[in-house]
Amino acid sequence: MNLQDLTHIKNLIDTPRYSVIVSHRNPDGDAIGSSLALAHFLQKKGHTVHIVFPSEYPPLFQFLVEDVDVSIYDLHSDAIKPKLKMADVIFALDFNALDRIDRMGEFIHGLTCPKVMIDHHIDPEPFAEYAFWRESASSTAELVYDLMKEGEYMRFMDPQIATSIMCGILTDTGSLSYSVSPEVLVKVAELLKSGVDYRELQDKIFNSWSAKYLKLLGHCLSNRMELLDEHQTGIIHLTKSDYADFDIQRGDTEGIVNYLLKLQEVTIAVFITEQPNIIKFSFRSKGDFSVAAMAAAHFKGGGHVNASGGFMHSSLEAAIRKVKDVIKNYPQLSKSEIQIP
Repeated sequence: MNLQDLTHIKNLIDTPRYSVIVSHRNPDGDAIGSSLALAHFLQKKGHTVHIVFPSEYPPLFQFLVEDVDVSIYDLHSDAIKPKLKMADVIFALDFNALDRIDRMGEFIHGLTCPKVMIDHHIDPEPFAEYAFWRESASSTAELVYDLMKEGEYMRFMDPQIATSIMCGILTDTGSLSYSVSPEVLVKVAELLKSGVDYRELQDKIFNSWSAKYLKLLGHCLSNRMELLDEHQTGIIHLTKSDYADFDIQRGDTEGIVNYLLKLQEVTIAVFITEQPNIIKFSFRSKGDFSVAAMAAAHFKGGGHVNASGGFMHSSLEAAIRKVKDVIKNYPQLSKSEIQIP
């Protein structure tokens, strides 16, 4: 992000207009929290705001979605396209390439209105005219806070905006357990001063599980977990049958991969799911090992150093074999003094 971009973004914010906010497919707490925070802020500046997510969001975040027009592109694309065409500006939050929003990305690519990217993922693609981007940020929600701070808009901060920002920070840092810096903690303190009910927010995000989720988690840990002790790696996989047996819906598997990292001997956690037409991967790591580099090199993915994703078009069995083969070729993950070929 450069100062010239900030000046242009401020000009777009300071004139009330029709603004559309879009975020990535399978929106998580950061995508939802940052989008809602920006939407409430822009409404205070006199904008008419419409949020569009490519696919449905987990129901547990419904408490944030108040007083804002939110649509799902997968469900209502024909009705949403005219709204996108009418946009005076499009804000792209928590993604850095148009393929992260699937078919909606192809449509947005052809629009001529200015686009503003607000994001913290590595290697952004130049699809937006202006960017408020920092890889060092814990979350996109933190960047919405920074935009308000550096743009001299903090007088607009209120409990509703602060709660949405806090939701994004908490979910993208595992409740302040990783990607945390002194600067993030200072911002969290300021958000608390702005009226966030921290205990209530923690309960809504982390203590609102369903019985189905607990049963699914138990199944994953008891029946679908494999530990590669020699390579400091844990793998959990879910089959199509698992999806049917547990009636797994969007968002139901959120956070399961992180349980592998609770094991002292595990440095790399891999969560593999068999989708109808694709195999999806979620990668997590401890320390300096970059699962983003591994995902980009071998699984057509990317993300953050310690949290990334990827995909394959193959059988589940072939995907599991490939993960094991890739892991075995990273000598820093082997407890043996001899590099495994």
